[in-house]
Amino acid sequence: MSLSRTLLLGFIAGVTILLGLPLARLRRPVPGLRVFLNATAVGVLVFLVWDVFSAAWEPIDAALTAVHEGNGGLGPVAGYGALFTAGLAVGLLGLVGYEAWMRRRDATARHRFGPGAMAAEELTARRAGAGTSPARRLALLIAVGIGLHNFAEGLAIGQSAASGEIALATLLVVGFGLHNATEGFGIVAPLAADAGTDTARPSWAFLAALGLIGGGPTFVGAAVGHGFTSEPVSVVFLTLAAGSILYVITQLITVAAKAKRTDLLAYGLLAGLLAGFATDAVITVAGV
Repeated sequence: MSLSRTLLLGFIAGVTILLGLPLARLRRPVPGLRVFLNATAVGVLVFLVWDVFSAAWEPIDAALTAVHEGNGGLGPVAGYGALFTAGLAVGLLGLVGYEAWMRRRDATARHRFGPGAMAAEELTARRAGAGTSPARRLALLIAVGIGLHNFAEGLAIGQSAASGEIALATLLVVGFGLHNATEGFGIVAPLAADAGTDTARPSWAFLAALGLIGGGPTFVGAAVGHGFTSEPVSVVFLTLAAGSILYVITQLITVAAKAKRTDLLAYGLLAGLLAGFATDAVITVAGV
């Protein structure tokens, strides 16, 4: 398959992430709906963590099997293990450091302005920081984690297309496209819960940026995968995604726990998990 057709497949698989983004502009969703949406996003992300870890562990498992059967040494095990550990650590601890930096920056801004009448400079600063509310920062972190995951999916599409497996590549596009549709919802769930006023509703430009961060790597991965195959690169991006998504899950669960609605939390988790496995079934049909 030509590069142009491969890029078209990558675009189709990635653009479906936009389908779930308009949910963030709901006007004053009821509290129960907010909790349910947040919990469903957690369910989708928990599935993604399982999916990502399964794929990232495959090369290590194969290397260990080769050692057991006497067909390989410990070198590949150590190499893939180091990549796995480094990617997971950077993905998880990198976001911890980012959040700590953001908190220090916010604290510095509050100390700078202090109590009393609001100055024009403070008004300007608050307007400039309107796009960095906790909910928007969380949505951005989710988009980054999903984008890393989708890059690895794009690699699979590109590699299948380049090898002439058109039927497989097409099924992958369908499966990953369905995946991305649910992932778009997972990105904006914190924003939907935060959209209580017109000023809190995210702009279409901000949503488009989230879609580009989360879905764009599918297109890029398809282009890269068409040119070469690299299992180590896949492991790095998958573990980076796993670490970042794990961090985001802890944040979302903290938000959900504050509502003290364990029933809605359970229902949402179940809905998100089932949505993830249902869309993954299409990829399984493709033999992947």
